[in-house]
Amino acid sequence: MVTFVNKLTVHGDIDTFLAVKDRLTAYMSAQPGHVSNQTLRHVGERNVFIEVAVWQDAAAHQQAARSEQFQALIRQLVPLAQPEPGLYESVEAA
Repeated sequence: MVTFVNKLTVHGDIDTFLAVKDRLTAYMSAQPGHVSNQTLRHVGERNVFIEVAVWQDAAAHQQAARSEQFQALIRQLVPLAQPEPGLYESVEAA
């Protein structure tokens, strides 16, 4: 399992951002290898969000992210928010 974490700082209209984010989430949730998804909003900064998505493996996430449909959705997000994405794996305790 891998976890995709994306901090999004919205500089456009928040309602428009949420609508685009919902379309992105719906698309990614339907892709093979997607396990779960959660969106968090910063309590003190209402324009900062964290997207957390669990995938079976990095290859499944990368395949979904490379699709033309995903890229078209991302192009809608770019004018609205600054993303800081990363793909993470669990670290076993020593």
